[in-house]
Amino acid sequence: MEKILDIVEAIAHEKGLQADTVTKALQTAFIQTAKRVIDQKFAFVAEVDEEAKSIKIIQTITVVEDDDEKLQDEEIAPAYISITDAREYDDQVELGDQLQIDHNLEDYGRTAASSLHREIEYHIQRLVEDEIFNKYKSKIGTLVSGRVTRVDAQNATYIEVDEIRAVLPMKSRIKGEIFDVGDHIKAVVRRVNMDKENGIQIELSRTSPKFLEELLALEVPEIADGAVIIERSARIPGERAKIALISTHPQVDAVGATVGVKGVRINAVSQELIGENIDCIEYTSIPELFISRTMSPAIISHVEIVKNEEGENEKAIITLPADQKSKAIGKSGINIRLASMLTGLNIELVESDSTTDETTGEIEELKDGVDALEALFN
Repeated sequence: MEKILDIVEAIAHEKGLQADTVTKALQTAFIQTAKRVIDQKFAFVAEVDEEAKSIKIIQTITVVEDDDEKLQDEEIAPAYISITDAREYDDQVELGDQLQIDHNLEDYGRTAASSLHREIEYHIQRLVEDEIFNKYKSKIGTLVSGRVTRVDAQNATYIEVDEIRAVLPMKSRIKGEIFDVGDHIKAVVRRVNMDKENGIQIELSRTSPKFLEELLALEVPEIADGAVIIERSARIPGERAKIALISTHPQVDAVGATVGVKGVRINAVSQELIGENIDCIEYTSIPELFISRTMSPAIISHVEIVKNEEGENEKAIITLPADQKSKAIGKSGINIRLASMLTGLNIELVESDSTTDETTGEIEELKDGVDALEALFN
């Protein structure tokens, strides 16, 4: 047991832990071992002896009245002693004082040594798991990358990410993706769980809108440094996505910066997403205008917001020329679904009744943003 503290720094360095946290874990291990090999009912404390670089086990016994009920309770009685018995050890003792009895685990032979070894391993492992759990819990929604180590019969892909193995379930994989052992892939952390049976479980995703946002931040410096903000995003993985962007700098064009020269930036992201088409939209807080933009490439005549009883926006009724309806809906309804996901509203399409309405242009926001909306006629 001597020089036990010499290993604290080594363990802390090897496992990436704080030295004081390791010391507390060792103290707990000593106490649990003492309870196991000496007496489960005794109250022990583990004191660090910096000079001897060891941990001492001390049994504490609280002095109580001779007729105290605690002395009659078999469960807790070992932690207490009557004042009469205590004064046989120390005639100066008072009620409430604590007698301290030193124990040396070495006196309990190999049983104590092997038990202490197991306890130390257990508590250090719990520390490592807690450290990893907290690390990846804070990474939920952020991008990680790793090497594929296995693909099981259910097509779940296991990926080695730094010091831990994560899983990319089939449902979180873009349609058409096939991974082989040795492939390096990117994904976002979707969920982190820990239980006694399976330990830490990290689930990744390549289908969440957050994955798209993280890839854009990786590819577009203006997003990474905050000059452009992704206000909202929506995806139908592998097919199409819409992102609403806003610039925080007057000289930065949010959409232009994200798309890049000749589309080089957005195409790089699209390639990572197996050819997913990405529509970039300039965000506005004016709901009617924002909805009209999300319906692109369709040209909208009019947008009416329907509110619920609480006064919250619930539905958008969009009037549009008949020849724009198929564009608004999109292939297999993909355009209107993404617009609904991006705005958070149910969208109802209504065809224009008159020839005049059929030639009505898209609603646009005035550059100064003061008067907001007006209909433009061709």
